[in-house]
Amino acid sequence: MARIDYNNDPDAPKANSVVPSVTVGVRDDVDRLLLIHKIDNDRWALPGGGHDAGERITDTAVREVLEETGVQVEITGLVGLYTDPNHVMKYDDGEVRQQFSICFKARQVGGAAREDGTESKEVRWVPTGELDSLNIHPSMRLRIDHYLADRSEPFLG
Repeated sequence: MARIDYNNDPDAPKANSVVPSVTVGVRDDVDRLLLIHKIDNDRWALPGGGHDAGERITDTAVREVLEETGVQVEITGLVGLYTDPNHVMKYDDGEVRQQFSICFKARQVGGAAREDGTESKEVRWVPTGELDSLNIHPSMRLRIDHYLADRSEPFLG
């Protein structure tokens, strides 16, 4: 399903839903960042996705990283909460979702990077010096920058 992101756009449609979601920052042993090239908006992003009823939000983070990238992770901290009502995503089914994202940091505990062909068309460990050359939405870049600056709190459960 295609989507259009609106960020501080006065012509953006009004939100008609809010769905808690997660993103996850993961670095490898040589300080590269795990990123996915998303199919729905053709941008690069941290792996993540929507929270399902019946699961802990940290389980959502672990599940989404594995589904989208093939990498198994363990959550190690919280980067931040992102709930800007001026950032909405319009989907082709009529849903207009207000951003509500919890960004975690994690470490790899298994698996190998691969695209899933459904949400990610490419998965890469990206050297941080190459981030400026990628098409990354400003709201995602903010989360990445916060993660890289290690603006995180220890995760308590």
